[in-house]
Amino acid sequence: MSLTLQQATTIVEVALRRGRELGCQPLTVAVLDAGGHLKALAREDGAGIIRPQIALGKAWGALGMGMGSRALARRVAEQPTQHAFFTALNAMSQGRVVPAAGGVLIRDAGGAVLGAVGISGDVSDKDEACALAGIAAAALTGDPGA
Repeated sequence: MSLTLQQATTIVEVALRRGRELGCQPLTVAVLDAGGHLKALAREDGAGIIRPQIALGKAWGALGMGMGSRALARRVAEQPTQHAFFTALNAMSQGRVVPAAGGVLIRDAGGAVLGAVGISGDVSDKDEACALAGIAAAALTGDPGA
């Protein structure tokens, strides 16, 4: 099974709607397929000009490392020895990995990774909550790496 355009669109629409319900700052939502290719992206009016790159970095990092960006952020914060690893990872990925909550793996009912969603615009916890709402609305499972 692969992530469909309809599922990606649903994720974006519901994530943005959830952001409005939570009173979030303007959000940017990026959805990648399992190969790391952009499937859908939306940047709300008023969102910062680098929000698309941050959202993509959260999703790409989650997909590339096989864990939600919350787990990546925790590793950087809690394990000083990981700092050198993440510095190297960031260099190897040409700065594409953003270790902050808001990047969530998208899984099917059997647990297979279908892609990832990344959201940027508000505090990372709210970004992640919006991502999870979008994924659930697409009848898929979100894995934030909690």
